Amino acid sequence: MAKEESPQVTRRTTRSYSASNIAIESTKPTESYKPTLNDLGFRQQPLSFEDLLSCFPGRRTQVLELLRFLGPLNFPMFPLLVYGGPSTGKTSVTLQVFRHLNRPFVYSSCVTCYSPRILFESILNQLLFHRKNSGHSYSSVKRCERPSDFVNYLREALESVIDNLKGNRGKLSSKESRQPNGTMIYLVFDNLERVLDWDKSSAILPFLFNLCDILKMPEVGLIFISNTSPDTYYLNIGYVEPIPLYFPDYTEDDLRQIFMANQVNWKLYSSFLDVVLRPFCRVTRQVDELSAAFSSLFKKYSEPLSDMQVAPNEDMKRRLFSHLRPHITSALKETFQVRSRPLLKAEANQETMKKNSSRMSAICEDFDKIDFHMSTSAKYLLISAFLASRNPATLDASLFDSTGVSDSRKRKRKASEKAMGQKEMAEQELLMKGPGTFPLERLLAIFQCITSLAEDSLDREGSHELTIEGGSSGLMSDVLLQLSSLCNANFIIKGGSSCPLEGSTRYRTAVSEDLALKVARGLKFPLSKYLYRR
Repeated sequence: MAKEESPQVTRRTTRSYSASNIAIESTKPTESYKPTLNDLGFRQQPLSFEDLLSCFPGRRTQVLELLRFLGPLNFPMFPLLVYGGPSTGKTSVTLQVFRHLNRPFVYSSCVTCYSPRILFESILNQLLFHRKNSGHSYSSVKRCERPSDFVNYLREALESVIDNLKGNRGKLSSKESRQPNGTMIYLVFDNLERVLDWDKSSAILPFLFNLCDILKMPEVGLIFISNTSPDTYYLNIGYVEPIPLYFPDYTEDDLRQIFMANQVNWKLYSSFLDVVLRPFCRVTRQVDELSAAFSSLFKKYSEPLSDMQVAPNEDMKRRLFSHLRPHITSALKETFQVRSRPLLKAEANQETMKKNSSRMSAICEDFDKIDFHMSTSAKYLLISAFLASRNPATLDASLFDSTGVSDSRKRKRKASEKAMGQKEMAEQELLMKGPGTFPLERLLAIFQCITSLAEDSLDREGSHELTIEGGSSGLMSDVLLQLSSLCNANFIIKGGSSCPLEGSTRYRTAVSEDLALKVARGLKFPLSKYLYRR
């Protein structure tokens, strides 16, 4: 009874919930606590179906599909791949569905389990009710490095747990003992895309996907959660492909419901969302990024108010909007532009800030020439797509060599009249054909080259405002999101003539040369220098 009265942090929490309870977790006596069979499920009261749907606006279809794939109690299931973009509710929905069903499962994240050995030992520690502590030098219950050893240990642990579930099923009801329902146990692998960065990913991925066939235990279900599509894990090796379950990005109405939850003053926050939600949704729909941006903007929005409980009328909304308007553009740039490097010399801070402010004012004048907002990385991506469509692929190596210098320095031979005529005919033919198509690999290669050029030029000028962090490594995580936004805005057209043997999607830019030059001027990028026919 003493253990039940002492508050214990449940192991089954979502990432956001666990992050908010770090301080509570650090104060609780975890050294003397011994895990039991109840730790394979939520140690909280199960959620009702209505509460489950109300917790996740816009995810009713995905919740119903997940319940259908899991099936009735003790019903075998095929491996399932839950995938979608970051911050779309994949992990939270999956874990809360298990809380609703009150079924036993083992959760492992490939972020914290960053190697095969740590992943294997994490699963075995949970199944064998072992918790690391100072009593055994924080060691695992089994040392497991090879997949063959993991299969043997896993089969023994699963058989023991399943026997315990069957033996305790008739003793007490699940409501009295909070014991998980059923004899099926589910292995949940989160952040599966991290396995692609492991040294032995080509062997680990087929092993995980084929784990059900290796174990030959119908009481075991596999659920994989990934930020990338199933095509990322395609391998020419025989295994049963998991059933895909897609989580799309939240719509604007879904995001409004999410941010309106648990708000004290609904009318005030609703008027705030009327101002900021639509422009931010044009750039991103990730809840974590929007939440970070909205928290600071809402403080600016409510600064003129002395009473936070007031219901704003139309005149007050106009005044609050006028007060917030200058901060929206800066917040968009701070959140979604290329991150800047820290200043190297503390004594030059004031002087540098003056130079940056004057330089930023000049850049903002160029930005005003464009009738829409676009992040810095998206502008570089748009220029990359324009160059890939206008320039032949054979000229990429000469235009972007290892030093980032074009081939204008090379010795030029005097062209004959016949050669000049052929060149003019070729140029006219290219204009008649229109912009060409290009694969994703070429777009990323040009993007990496021009961003590295921008970094070098700004470093020579001593500017820190648009310096690119780590060349291309600081941008690659955001490129696919920006590419999707540009495709949705019809700046880049997805499709075109793709080779059926390659099976890769090709893209084509839809912007004019005037717009591309205008964007390049805003970035101070010499676009004309890298255009063919110039």
